[in-house]
Amino acid sequence: MHDSELDELRARVDCRAVLEQAGWQFDQAESTSNAAKFRDGSNIVIVTHDGRGWFDPLNDARGDVIALAQHLWGGSIGHARKALRPIAGISPALTASLHDKPPPTPIDAGRVWTKARRLSPGSQGWTYLADRRRLPVATIERANAADVLREGIRGTVWALHRDAHDGPRGWEMRGPSYKGFAKGGDKALFWIGEPARAMRFAVAESAIDALSLATIEQWPEGTLYLSTGGGFGPLTVDVLRGLLRPDVRLVAATDRGRGGELLADRLHALAEDAGAGFGRKRPVAKDWNEQLARVAVPGRENGTM
Repeated sequence: MHDSELDELRARVDCRAVLEQAGWQFDQAESTSNAAKFRDGSNIVIVTHDGRGWFDPLNDARGDVIALAQHLWGGSIGHARKALRPIAGISPALTASLHDKPPPTPIDAGRVWTKARRLSPGSQGWTYLADRRRLPVATIERANAADVLREGIRGTVWALHRDAHDGPRGWEMRGPSYKGFAKGGDKALFWIGEPARAMRFAVAESAIDALSLATIEQWPEGTLYLSTGGGFGPLTVDVLRGLLRPDVRLVAATDRGRGGELLADRLHALAEDAGAGFGRKRPVAKDWNEQLARVAVPGRENGTM
């Protein structure tokens, strides 16, 4: 039967306001006027259609505000109805500025990347990776030689995302006071190594985690270290699918926690579709970079799968 109250709730309750009321944090740096990103720890929800729809980039969950209430709090439609009534008509507080913010202009990724500064010993980006992120000089030098790192303002390190044809599409940006992705760029895949020769693909959630895991494992021959940049959109899936082969073992080296497990499930399904092998590797710490800081001798605590 038609339910007029549910129609009214769908019309009057903004998904962004629901997430704010639930205590989720608005990620303005990675939001646009068409897609507002919210985080709760490692969990992510992206709100679309001016607050009327949403999706979880780590799994297949999506829908309207009724489905969002059930996604957040569980229960039946009746429970969702009770939870949403007090929020009806409330405007989201943190997203008001997005309406005046134009969408990012697409960038010429190849041109911008080529002109950007490379890291050098003693530079702000080099110091950030060495001191704050505990990456050894040998790892930074290896990534520099592979031409997958650049340096932005205020010590921000850029980690290159490429498509299946090796073309630059965007870059992860990490620094002492900033975390995000190149505005106007596309999240594809970061990798270091040679895909055609690799027999093992270790997929992490950030380029720094991928480099940290490689350091812990002491760069075993035949392993490609990759990063999804914290997302798993259609372009990332297409690029990874294009790189995978039936003789490859895909290892989900994602973060510890629910978000990491959900992404690992998506990677497992992708490996099965490609006829590739699959393995799971979890850090003891929250992520591989945090674990690197704990490991006195690289590789001693974690064997290669």
